Amino acid sequence: MTPFTFEGHKGPIRVRPIQHEDIPHLIALNKKAFPLMAEENVVWSERQLKNHLRLFPDGQLAAEIDGKIVGAIASLIISKERDPYRAHTYAGITDGGYFHNHDSSGDTLYGADVYVDPDCQGCGAGAALYEARRRLCKSLNLRRILAGGRIANYDAFAEEMTPEDYVRKVTDGDIKDPVLTFQLREGFTVRGILHNYITDPMSRNYASLIEWLNPDYVAPEASSKVRIACVQYQVRKINTFEDFASQVEYFVETAADYKSDFVLFPEFFTVQLLSVIEPLPAVDGIRKLSEEFSAPFIDLMSRMAKKYGLYIIGGSHPIERGDKLQNECLIFDPDGRYIAQPKLHITPSEKRYWGISGGHELIVLPTPKARIAVQICYDVEFPEASRYLADEGVEILFVPYCTDDRHGMFRVRKCAEARAIENQIFVATAGIIGNLPSVPAMDIHYGQAAVFSPCDFEFARDGIQAIADSNVETMLVTDIDTEDLYRSRSAGSVTPRLDRRTDLFELKAKLKNVENRSELNEAPEFELPK
Repeated sequence: MTPFTFEGHKGPIRVRPIQHEDIPHLIALNKKAFPLMAEENVVWSERQLKNHLRLFPDGQLAAEIDGKIVGAIASLIISKERDPYRAHTYAGITDGGYFHNHDSSGDTLYGADVYVDPDCQGCGAGAALYEARRRLCKSLNLRRILAGGRIANYDAFAEEMTPEDYVRKVTDGDIKDPVLTFQLREGFTVRGILHNYITDPMSRNYASLIEWLNPDYVAPEASSKVRIACVQYQVRKINTFEDFASQVEYFVETAADYKSDFVLFPEFFTVQLLSVIEPLPAVDGIRKLSEEFSAPFIDLMSRMAKKYGLYIIGGSHPIERGDKLQNECLIFDPDGRYIAQPKLHITPSEKRYWGISGGHELIVLPTPKARIAVQICYDVEFPEASRYLADEGVEILFVPYCTDDRHGMFRVRKCAEARAIENQIFVATAGIIGNLPSVPAMDIHYGQAAVFSPCDFEFARDGIQAIADSNVETMLVTDIDTEDLYRSRSAGSVTPRLDRRTDLFELKAKLKNVENRSELNEAPEFELPK
């Protein structure tokens, strides 16, 4: 959100996005603002605030006077529901304060917290932060702002009236409440009472459910349906690069004819290009493939993505990075730009035959249809990497793979199915078939393209959205609906994303792009080579 200046009662107040270096000060300020809640340990931790910045940086804002932070807000977006006023707890609606349930496709901005330095009460910082939240709601075209507001003085009246009576009297102006009276003045309406909302002695754990409706809201027409094409690509000996280009373009053109949004190619399908040259030892061949064919391959895929107007998940191709060789999936957008996702976990055979090294980045790419990511083959057999991506908001995980036999294919497939269930995401897979007798380490292959989903009522009964016949050159095309993911996550038969024991287990990422991934996730502003 763009910083702005608000005219407070005692001078200008600057509202700006929170930065990582603000976190220690915000923790101290939160404790100072809510000393009783600090005793109950119901205040922000460093891990939580870092998570907020990772998941929804636009929703975390600070108010400054003369360069000093005097207040802040924490917000997230929650999923669309038929009953937006349903009963909930603070821990439930914020996923224990970690915001893992932040839903960028939702229609409601949820106010998780507003806190102001007690020494600055009356300066207008609270009004500035509420104005910032309204501006954010409008800029994102969200339907409403919802929040659970502490009824901060209820403890003094609890023996003589119910929380409902207390809120009614505050609304009528018969009683002043330092929180609710202010919220009503800021244009919010009370929609109900939340029981056992948060541990707060002054409120007896009650809260008012308040709402502000966006007068400028326009219902979006975009569909949540996505069409995916997975290519079961048969490698065979070819004579020229043009033979390879023709085979690839056939599938891209066909995917476009079927109005696909994404087309997925298998891992190492470009190794077919080594069949046009004299046989070389494995390590020399893979280096030759990187040196001589990277530029024409990138040019080909870029032109096709632009020509046919879809995203191409370009399987994988060996790319030299300094003195190291990485196995990378190049993702091409409809403007012809691309970004590279390296394979992190390298199989023993890749190390032995080709000397390939693992990368150090996991990239999340927002697109108009869904937030996507790629894990190449062996990577999907490591659940922590998929969990990290799911926590970053990924809805569709693409898994290009290359396996030589049925055992290998099923290792990838069963792990992909598990990742779909435990993270409540879609996982699309595509593998190579055919053989290349003249190319060392690429002689036989076994593949079966498939798209997997969680196992619940919104999806296929067995969690298999679609699957191709094995070892037949074909293209699997299927439709998925990302909205089903959010219904399942919030109200499914089981809700593994909400039921995680974050008090027992911590996922700590050490990826190279971990600190700047919010910039990488901003589409279409990321810097992509041509």
